[in-house]
Amino acid sequence: MLHRLSQRSLRAFDEAMLEFYSIDHWDAGMDEYLLACYTDLPAREAALAFGEGYDLNRMDPFWSLRRKK
Repeated sequence: MLHRLSQRSLRAFDEAMLEFYSIDHWDAGMDEYLLACYTDLPAREAALAFGEGYDLNRMDPFWSLRRKK
């Protein structure tokens, strides 16, 4: 059974996607069905799993949009 992501979970997932790949779920073309496939994982693990599954290249931490200052 697939579950819908809460707004909080979606925000956390998007933050992880931005950190690792410099894109969010919208840029990645993810719809509700695809997002629901990752609801059983924490946001960072879900972002990495999605990236691995779709062969995304990880951003260098220096260039990450979410880089800590």
